[in-house]
Amino acid sequence: MEIKEINGFEHIPYSHVHYKPEEMVERSQKFYDWMETRRSVRDFSDKPVPKEVIENILKSASTAPSGAHKQPWTFCVVSNPEIKKQIREAAEKEEYESYTKRMSEEWLDDLKPMATDWHKPFLETAPYLIIVMKRPFEYDSEGKKHQNYYVNESVGLAAGMLITAIHDAGLVTLTHTPSPMNFLQKILERPDNERPFLLLPVGYEADEVFVPNNRRKSLDEMAVFYE
Repeated sequence: MEIKEINGFEHIPYSHVHYKPEEMVERSQKFYDWMETRRSVRDFSDKPVPKEVIENILKSASTAPSGAHKQPWTFCVVSNPEIKKQIREAAEKEEYESYTKRMSEEWLDDLKPMATDWHKPFLETAPYLIIVMKRPFEYDSEGKKHQNYYVNESVGLAAGMLITAIHDAGLVTLTHTPSPMNFLQKILERPDNERPFLLLPVGYEADEVFVPNNRRKSLDEMAVFYE
């Protein structure tokens, strides 16, 4: 493989698969049709999921672009029942406070179509919890801090690709963000350069599941073309 040095750093050749215009349209339509079937699910089965599947979807998520290629994320994967129980108890404590004291009436009204409340049984039922941690900085071997760049943007991109990979594997998930989430850092005993960003229960849906009949925005509502 040819290696070229640019500004003192190694670069390798890159090429990508290309398709005829009509095939591009067909492929993009099929991918959209598949993604349109994705839904956030709150009712999970405890049916086991092969660990290798989880490993593969994490590797897919980690192909996401990141600021200066710092890859400022850690994926904490929890299958231990006792740890999941601790997470559920701590999450429900925060969620109860939010639903009864912190959220505005408007916010609560907006949540009503979702049929959700402070109870989060899926945190124990789902075979896996993936806690996405963001890393604002790194420590070098001498303990000196080094900044990461565009951390929220980078981790958000990785999280989106993770959700897509979960759907592609035939599994379901839910974006769960109990606020505040500091308890996750404590329960998982993570270092001070990691902050909870997102919690994703991952597994199969329960035998009978109903999801909100939400309408997604049309192309005209969410895109503007300048031609």
